Amino acid sequence: MVYIEQITPELTWRLRRDVLYPTQKLFEMEMEQDSYGIHFGAFKDVKLAGVVSLFQNGTDFQFRKLAVDPLVQKTGIGNAILLYIEKHASDNGGDRIWCNARIQATGFYLKSGYKQTGKFFSKNSYNYEVMEKTIIRVNSY
Repeated sequence: MVYIEQITPELTWRLRRDVLYPTQKLFEMEMEQDSYGIHFGAFKDVKLAGVVSLFQNGTDFQFRKLAVDPLVQKTGIGNAILLYIEKHASDNGGDRIWCNARIQATGFYLKSGYKQTGKFFSKNSYNYEVMEKTIIRVNSY
């Protein structure tokens, strides 16, 4: 069972570093934008197993630095995180959710309903494609 809750940005740094940037120092994981985002942690057996940071700009939501512990990858934790932040975006008026996906991760996002935009770029020796998903809000009466 996976439990997801909001966490402080500092709690994302170790997993963010270990999974996405293993050669960097822990203090380098802080993003300038961290204070403007909402950060979520997925816990499995009371251990932090996945993290993501979510940023809102009007009805657009960008998630960044989605990282899942390699020991529990391919067990549904990444998908659970996506579903959680998609619901959060929907509940907060979002129309679109998007990310800068590393090229090797595009298959994961495609399986989760994200669309390729054809917008590519490189940063710090990593290649990315912008991927997005339209949020369908369901009115509840």
